[in-house]
Amino acid sequence: MEWHSQLIQYLATGITTGAIYALVALGFTIIYNSTEIINFAQGEFVMLGGMIAASLLAMAGMPMWAAIMLAIALATLLGVIFEQLAIRPVKNPSVMNLIIITIGGSILLKGAAMIIWGKDDRPLRSFSSSQPLHIFGAAVTPQSLWVMAGTLVAVILLHFFYEYTITGKALRACAYNKKAARLCGISVERMVLFSFALSAAIGALAGILIAPITFTSYDVGTMLGLKGFCAAIFGGLGSNPGAVLGGLVIGALESLSAGYISSGYKDAVAFLIMLLVLYFRPTGILGKRSEKV
Repeated sequence: MEWHSQLIQYLATGITTGAIYALVALGFTIIYNSTEIINFAQGEFVMLGGMIAASLLAMAGMPMWAAIMLAIALATLLGVIFEQLAIRPVKNPSVMNLIIITIGGSILLKGAAMIIWGKDDRPLRSFSSSQPLHIFGAAVTPQSLWVMAGTLVAVILLHFFYEYTITGKALRACAYNKKAARLCGISVERMVLFSFALSAAIGALAGILIAPITFTSYDVGTMLGLKGFCAAIFGGLGSNPGAVLGGLVIGALESLSAGYISSGYKDAVAFLIMLLVLYFRPTGILGKRSEKV
């Protein structure tokens, strides 16, 4: 394989993985904007999306499209239940207390998944043909194209949601200033609930898209959640474009480091990038400095 074909191969693999990191990072950003907390249970909703879809296809024999839609709906419902039972009842919570609660929720969801589905990996069949396509000398699976297309559609829909819908504008208002939003008649509590539902749905979509490539298991969400968090920090926590940029950059750098250096260093790349960003630019690449009045 010539060097340019090899480079394209690494970049295609990296962009595929990075697209998933971008979706996970968007989930972190959505909740952070409405609550100012970091939801460390986000990775588990990625896992739930893949596991539920795989179970529906294997046990219920549902069509692929129906299994995907139902898996996203069930994961969204679990996100709503998580907010109602774990976040909403806390009186006068500090940000640190809420973050600890999300860590506990992550452990609970992972343990429940292990009990329900066991420790074995579960396959999810590809959305279309598994025959690789040759693009500029690189072999790209159709599922990788599904991942990229699914991420692109999700990002576009999210942009239109925030810009052109009443609920999206209300979420943006809560992100800018909760007190002012409340004075305008916006139910902040309802917006927080909606942000958890939306974040869980995006996480489940990420888990479903990546499952045919990597398989899925009860613990797959842990590392994906951490990589998504690193992507959100890289792009600027609270910035949707930054989350997408961070995911794609980290995915590409991971793939290049695995190909040209060693696969043993692949997982360290995201955390190294996060540390460098926190040291040199704590607000992230596209993040803005916030001034409290």
